[in-house]
Amino acid sequence: MKDYLEEPQGALTTVVPTGDQGHEVPIHGEINTIVGGFSGVGCTASQRKKYAIGVMTVEGQRSDQMPEPDLVFTRTDLQDVVPYDNDPVVISVVIIGKKVHRVLVDQGSSADVMFWSTFNKLQLSPDQLMPYVGCLYGFVGDQVEVRGHIELRTTFTDGAASHTANIRYLIANAPSAYNILLGRPALSIIGAVACQGI
Repeated sequence: MKDYLEEPQGALTTVVPTGDQGHEVPIHGEINTIVGGFSGVGCTASQRKKYAIGVMTVEGQRSDQMPEPDLVFTRTDLQDVVPYDNDPVVISVVIIGKKVHRVLVDQGSSADVMFWSTFNKLQLSPDQLMPYVGCLYGFVGDQVEVRGHIELRTTFTDGAASHTANIRYLIANAPSAYNILLGRPALSIIGAVACQGI
């Protein structure tokens, strides 16, 4: 039987469990996702404050805007879908006339990242890089060297339909099995939802 500590806070009572929390092994660290980039919190206190206010603001729909249709999936959408498929969403994109494979769609990333090796394979000049003063942290909390950022026209296509958008990539000097990580900023720009197997 667990022991509980009760702390009255005004009219509310908080129940805090004490003793065993259900962990068999003590926790020695954390595994994180990629944090940093242009999405969300900025480099200065005023940018962070502006972001926090924006998150808490509900924007009303203007009368001249068409209402967005409901997103509905039917049984026909399930054709050729493997249930409980846990494969990552990996796509190809076209950048400056070159098809770039092994592009990971990472909904947990707050940045769109192009790796230095891919930057070189695209034969882009380091002179094209704009400076980046923020920090980018990798999956295990380690800081990743950012050489700068660049905005590139990126085309997403499935053969029948295509969409081209300006994507601002952070150029990271780090090893990776992928050429590019597309995070929430790119998904927001193109209005995409990552769905496995569809």
